Amino acid sequence: MPLAFPPLSARRVALVLAGLLALLAATGRGADRPNLIFIIGDDISWDDFGCYGNPAARTPHTDRLARGGIRFTNAYLTASSCSPSRNSFSTGRYPHNNGAGSELHRPVAGHLVRFPALLRTSGYYTVLSGKNHMPQEKPAAGEPEPPAPFDVIDDGQVPGNHGGHGRWVEHLRNRPKDRPFFGWFAALDAHRAWDGDAEWDAAAYGPKHDPARVRVPPFLVDDAATREDLASHANEVTRFDHFVGRVVAELERQGMLQNTLLFVTADNGRPFPRAKTRLHDSGMKAPLVVHWPAGIRQPGTPRTGLVSAIDVGPTVLAAAGARLPDSFQGVSLLPLFTDPAASVRHFAFSEHNWHDYAANARAVRDGEYLYILNLDPAQAWQGPADSVRSPSFASLLAAEAARRLTPAQQEVLLAPRPREELYRTADDPDQLNNLAGDARHAAALNRLREVMTRWRDETADSQPADPSRDGFDRRKGTRLLPARDTSYHRTPAGADRQAHRVNHPGPR
Repeated sequence: MPLAFPPLSARRVALVLAGLLALLAATGRGADRPNLIFIIGDDISWDDFGCYGNPAARTPHTDRLARGGIRFTNAYLTASSCSPSRNSFSTGRYPHNNGAGSELHRPVAGHLVRFPALLRTSGYYTVLSGKNHMPQEKPAAGEPEPPAPFDVIDDGQVPGNHGGHGRWVEHLRNRPKDRPFFGWFAALDAHRAWDGDAEWDAAAYGPKHDPARVRVPPFLVDDAATREDLASHANEVTRFDHFVGRVVAELERQGMLQNTLLFVTADNGRPFPRAKTRLHDSGMKAPLVVHWPAGIRQPGTPRTGLVSAIDVGPTVLAAAGARLPDSFQGVSLLPLFTDPAASVRHFAFSEHNWHDYAANARAVRDGEYLYILNLDPAQAWQGPADSVRSPSFASLLAAEAARRLTPAQQEVLLAPRPREELYRTADDPDQLNNLAGDARHAAALNRLREVMTRWRDETADSQPADPSRDGFDRRKGTRLLPARDTSYHRTPAGADRQAHRVNHPGPR
């Protein structure tokens, strides 16, 4: 008589499969798999690094990685907002396809899996050290809980250093030596309020940045207060770079650098007006430096192909030989590692949802043009609340009161805004000349308008009927409600279409 076994639940099946995968990994399968390190800065723009052409930047360690690896020149985030951007990196999905996690501080849908979890179930020892900021809901009733992404989580804080990078080297030294390693190393540099100045270690980081030498973008007021503000931010970037260098030095000491795939990037643009939370390059274009001597051909040759933040997870999983889930909407970048002329996508999409203030806007880039669709154009895009409280924003308000704002500076405070914007980025790197009404660019406008419509339809994007409200004053940056009152959170984009259940990537 055959033996009868009780049926296994979906969760039990997932746990059994995870155990088998871990066993296979531990018994030698894929022993040559690369170690993986993802280093992410906080509120750092693409051009805050010397390797991206900023002569005032002091980032020697990241610059060295770029010379020996790949500097991506057209990498774009899905959101210029901390937690939505980090969630996209980890789930390989667009913000509105992550559920409420499309908005700042809100959790990702409970059924979605993150790529570090798939590394862990395939045998990697996984660590998150530093800023986390990636909350997740509990799964719906009857649904299995996704596997945990990390074996170890800590905040990376040590006495005298609150930048989140104080324990990165410690984790490399203490890792299990019989398993491949994945580190999600997340600095708090360079998020406001600056603590790098107060904790400055001149022996380690060199002198502080000279305010007289920093670059002031045309949309900021070039005065002493703004220059001091920018110099403090540059100090934080230099401190971040120092700890990138310490990670590399430890990898070299252990003989691991050759077969370690290492990423250096950031979650969104610098926390200044017309950068963080913006869909323009100043907010959405990302630094992305990749180093992997064993896996990169023609190191030092920049890659100009379009890259999206949602492509990082598929790339890491492909390099590790791990399974790519159906939920991921990105594509692997490995073809670009071996062929500088390769291309993996035609379009890169971004979005701006609630971040301190109500917002609903979308963008698409095709490598030549940037098209922006603003579904809530009544309000200004003055930047997040911490930027509004900054000396740089105060200088803009003072210049406005004195009627001394230039057209580029006036754009920061512009309300209402255009519903549509179009820029030819090679001719207009700061995106200050809107071509949406120019008949000479009508064909590009119509083409990208159609691409945007298709992407929103195929990925189940929508404009909420009851969107989240402003949580802060737009001119002062002060709270409109008590700190623990989050009643301004309402319906996220795509909720009415169950976008968190939709895996279609849209046009690529």
